[in-house]
Formats: sequence, structure tokens, C-alpha cells
Amino acid sequence: MDRKKFIQTSGLGLGLALVPGIANSKQLFKKAASPNNPSPKIIKDSEGDVLNVIGDIQTHKLVGSDTNGQIVEWVDNVGPGVGIPPHIHTKEDEIFRVIKGQVEIMVDGKTTVLEAGDTAFAPKNIPHSWKVVGTEKAKMITSAFPSGIEIMFRELADLPPGPPDFEKVAIICGNHGISFL
Repeated sequence: MDRKKFIQTSGLGLGLALVPGIANSKQLFKKAASPNNPSPKIIKDSEGDVLNVIGDIQTHKLVGSDTNGQIVEWVDNVGPGVGIPPHIHTKEDEIFRVIKGQVEIMVDGKTTVLEAGDTAFAPKNIPHSWKVVGTEKAKMITSAFPSGIEIMFRELADLPPGPPDFEKVAIICGNHGISFL
């Protein structure tokens, strides 16, 4: 068989082999939501589950049940002076993205002031902290992966109002692999 005839014949055979797959391609991309295949989700700025976590006002946008345990993401919307003291996570990494205001962040002993558009990464087992500085409220998107930390935040938000009992806070955090320095 000459080359031209071979290519024509092969192309026809390949085309016929692919037709059923192409015809059913919608089926390939249309998978039902399941624990192993999370559903898409769109969350508007005004939406989410708002928690007051000892003064850190968090709006949870995505939690583990939304992402098959891959990630949790929330928006911190807090005033000057509010922050989290130095601590270490043993289970999750965190990413902090400042949207508005100024946030002083310490990661592994290095302190930097983040402004709108700036990002910091705090891997697990590395000490870090943050605090809103300046005169305006700050808005920061925080992501933690894998998920699970949102359960701790819910427990902390359920503590009675008023000054926090640091011993109770430390126990709750410790149960989730977080220790304060």
C-alpha cells in the first residue's frame, strides 16, 4: 500500500473509532456530585457563614465538605489591633492574601507588613502570627489546606462572649494540632 492510501485509510479508521467517544463526550464531563467529586460553588462577597472567632470576624466561603477535604477558605474582616499570636499548625498550611488595609505578619521569625495585593505563605510546623496595623479595618482572604481547621473555628466561636479563657482556647486549638508559642 502506498503512503497516501495508508494515511487516508488510517484516518478513516481513526475517525470511526473516535465517533462514539465524541458523541458521548458530554457524559465524560457531566459527573454527578459525590464525596469524591465535589460540586462547583459560587459564593458572592456578601455570602458565607460568619463566625466571631475571639474577635476575628471570619466569613467562611468554602469548607471541607465543599472541597472534598482539600481546602477551607474564609475572609477575615477585622479592625486595627486584632490578630492571632504566634502559633504553629501541625496539620495544615495557610495562605494569607490582603485585600484591604495593612496586616503585619510574622512567618518563621520574619515580620513584614502586607498591604492590598500582598500574599504570605505559612507552611505547617512553621511559627507564624498576624495583626491588623494602621487605622483602618483589614480584609484578608485566608486559605488552609487540607481542610479541617474550620471545625476548630466553630468550637472557638461557640465559647461564651467576653474575654476568652486562654486555657480553654489552648485546649481547643491543641485538639486540632495548633499550639501557641
